Amino acid sequence: MLRARHTASQARMTAATKAYRKALVREMFARPVRDYSYRCIGRPVSLLRAGYQASLAELGLDQLRASGFEVTVLTVDEDDPRFADPAGTDGRGLGEKTILGDLRTVPMRPRSFDIVHCALLLDRISHVELVLDRFIAALRPGGLLLLHIRDRDCAAGFLDRIAPQWVRRALWARLNPGQPGPFRAVYEPAGSDRGIRAYTQLRGLVISHRETARTSAAGAGRAGQVVSAVRGLIPRLTRGRLTDAHDEVLYVIRKPEDHLARVV
Repeated sequence: MLRARHTASQARMTAATKAYRKALVREMFARPVRDYSYRCIGRPVSLLRAGYQASLAELGLDQLRASGFEVTVLTVDEDDPRFADPAGTDGRGLGEKTILGDLRTVPMRPRSFDIVHCALLLDRISHVELVLDRFIAALRPGGLLLLHIRDRDCAAGFLDRIAPQWVRRALWARLNPGQPGPFRAVYEPAGSDRGIRAYTQLRGLVISHRETARTSAAGAGRAGQVVSAVRGLIPRLTRGRLTDAHDEVLYVIRKPEDHLARVV
């Protein structure tokens, strides 16, 4: 009986955490997208989505389109069936196109996008700075880069980096049943919270908003409990160098309009 109550309580906590995270992400990104769109009245808003993991629902595009705004979306992702967007989701067919290819080499016209949205991608790719440079070059002056990353300098990121692949596969199957993954655990320093903040300073970009989020293990069983317990130990073992206060970071980054600013 006690075990059943504990399991039910754990499931409620997980559901509440997911709901909070979803609301946080939507509030974080939908508002600046809406405000920017009002500045573009009279022309379409052009958006680059980097990877299908970047859900368009986070941006409030349905509401914008219902209000009469024209939003065009180009999605770039690897030619891998695991990353394919399920049919009928994210409003495909409403001014949206897809290019399958490598973000390091796929053609992107300079200053052709108003918004670039990249979510839960930078931890599984290499040459992060090159990809970010290409995003910034593709943005119009004054445009927005919306980033949602998994931070390497936290307990969850550390575990994901050091765990053997067979362990990662087993845990993913238990904690995220039916979801594609696990993806590669690259976690370049440039894609960490510290790396992103250093990058924006170097390129003369402005972080107009930054938030952190802590996700809990999706599973309510023993595997989720073990992962949560180990995550809680890591800050003590590393004397606070790796935190368990967050594992994801969200940014709204603005490219300066001044053409003399130091940007790529």
